[in-house]
Amino acid sequence: MGRSLLVSLRMAVVTIVLTGLVYPLVVWGFGAVLFPKQAAGSLVTSDGRVVGSALIGQDFTADKYFHPRPSAAGSGYDAMSSSASNLGPTSKTLIDTVKARVATETLENPGLTPGDVPVDMVTASASGLDPDISPDNATAQGARVAKARGISVDAVDRLVAQHTTGRDLWFLGEPRVNVLELNLALDARK
Repeated sequence: MGRSLLVSLRMAVVTIVLTGLVYPLVVWGFGAVLFPKQAAGSLVTSDGRVVGSALIGQDFTADKYFHPRPSAAGSGYDAMSSSASNLGPTSKTLIDTVKARVATETLENPGLTPGDVPVDMVTASASGLDPDISPDNATAQGARVAKARGISVDAVDRLVAQHTTGRDLWFLGEPRVNVLELNLALDARK
């Protein structure tokens, strides 16, 4: 019995070292070498300081900025509270929330009618941290942003087009616009 216990303990120690130390270090090393930006958190800088990550949404509320998707993560884009609302399509709470968001968006965005509100403008993503919006969502907000900044809608639409990322590998996902990067480009525009 004592010998079996000793063999089991040795095996446990070897397994812990391999799977808990060696493997994570090897994966981290490959990630740091092959994907240095992503391994460092895809940090976005402005004027030499870190202003956020391209992977986690931020809550922009001023009219001069593009607004992100609604967040179900804590008090808004809190990575420690990442989660969905878990409300199904027949949930009265979800239906009422979406109706209220549609009403708000049509009031805030000139020319937007309830039937034209993009879905991602009024629904949260699964994680509640989505940093991207659809090009349709960005276009729907263009008139509000242009008016608040005193620039033409065409100038805003050109910026949206410049910051639209296509599908990954030409067939995965949907075209998208990173809200943080788009808002920083607006701020950088003279």
